[in-house]
Amino acid sequence: MGKGLNGKRIVIGASRKLEDMCTLIKKQGGTPIVRSLQGTVFLAEKQVGPDLQAFVEKGADWVMFTTGVGTEALVNLAEKLRMRNRFIQVISEAKAAARGYKTMAALKKLGIIPEAIDEDGTTKGLMKSLEPHDLTGKRVMVQLHGENASDLLTFLKAKGATVVPLLPYQHVAPNQETVALLCQELQNHEVDAVCFTTAIQVRSLFNFASEKGIASNIVQSFHEQVLPVAVGKVTAEALKEVGINEIVTPQLERMGAMVVELSRYYEKEGKTIR
Repeated sequence: MGKGLNGKRIVIGASRKLEDMCTLIKKQGGTPIVRSLQGTVFLAEKQVGPDLQAFVEKGADWVMFTTGVGTEALVNLAEKLRMRNRFIQVISEAKAAARGYKTMAALKKLGIIPEAIDEDGTTKGLMKSLEPHDLTGKRVMVQLHGENASDLLTFLKAKGATVVPLLPYQHVAPNQETVALLCQELQNHEVDAVCFTTAIQVRSLFNFASEKGIASNIVQSFHEQVLPVAVGKVTAEALKEVGINEIVTPQLERMGAMVVELSRYYEKEGKTIR
């Protein structure tokens, strides 16, 4: 394998697995630059505990899980509250829906096979898989993922469901100085590529840029000089929503695959900018 990132300055927008990503970038000859665009993720135990207790007591007709980490967080919280077995029993007795391969893996560990799954890792894909199902009058628990998944909740309510949201973790705003620094680097063309591993990172960057009145400048930087890289379809969709359409995305939605795909892109193109 060549070193396609030789001489490239690669920004990492993630807050997790930074050491692994930095090592991969260095192995490919690049210089990793950490600019975490995703604030600390924390388990909101005090907030979600009563909701989880109520869900276990009342149950649901459907349970919908949208992230692997969120699924595991609910199981862990149920264990802390000494109701893990009851929680698993309740979700096992309901019809299940899942979004994403990590969620599928988490449910598999619990012995749960979803009746509805997305085809592309997106919330839109999950909603499409739910279209044939009659949810009228059904009680539906939805595991949210750090943000209020308004599209999914609106969809479920439109189908006549009673929605029971559970939000096991929350995202806080990233360090504003970090985002400001990255905006400066992007506008000055001081970096070659930015690796986004979640849609939240994209929104953090562009929410800040919009507040400062420089969003169009950032989009222009990505169009002209800086290569946007997305770990998967959901993250790529967030970039497209702000007007960035030429995006490097791996077929396998993994961080390691993303770095390898970026390296291959540069080796194929044989240039540092587009």
